[in-house]
Amino acid sequence: MADTDMPDLGPDRSLLLVDDDAPFLNRLARAMEKRGFLPETADSVAAGRAIALSRPPAYAVVDLRLGDGNGLDVVEALRERRPDSRVVILTGYGAIATAVAAVKIGAVDYLSKPTDADDVVNALLSRGETLPPPPENPMSADRVRWEHIQRVYEQCDRNISETARRLSMHRRTLQRILAKRSPR
Repeated sequence: MADTDMPDLGPDRSLLLVDDDAPFLNRLARAMEKRGFLPETADSVAAGRAIALSRPPAYAVVDLRLGDGNGLDVVEALRERRPDSRVVILTGYGAIATAVAAVKIGAVDYLSKPTDADDVVNALLSRGETLPPPPENPMSADRVRWEHIQRVYEQCDRNISETARRLSMHRRTLQRILAKRSPR
């Protein structure tokens, strides 16, 4: 990206990235640095909260599900210290209820993984009531369905019978879906 294409980030370009997927976190940090941000990374709720409370950034991208808890705890800590911070929630497990909770505590947007740095920048910099432009490569409906099934399967401790019951699906149908590769 050329210097003239850099987004207008304002005087404070600090960015907190919180995700427990180390390769994704490192790629996103490098990509955001190329776009003019000054990223600081954390791989847990505890580390994210510590940074949010001691050095609250102007921007933050926080994964919802982390190994030691919920990313919304980081958002709350950030809101205590810096109410004007622009926060985007990222997750591989999109759910309407979680999106509503994220927005209620101050997130400006909610993006499903996989996403790219341009989508993150658009979400962080969107202003007012207008929505950012749609992603270039959104998840297909089949992929969203597959992600939802995987999420419920994990929440049921990988119990196929319980997952099938909660999804109102035949057990064998669920087994076939789980045996296939994820759709694109």
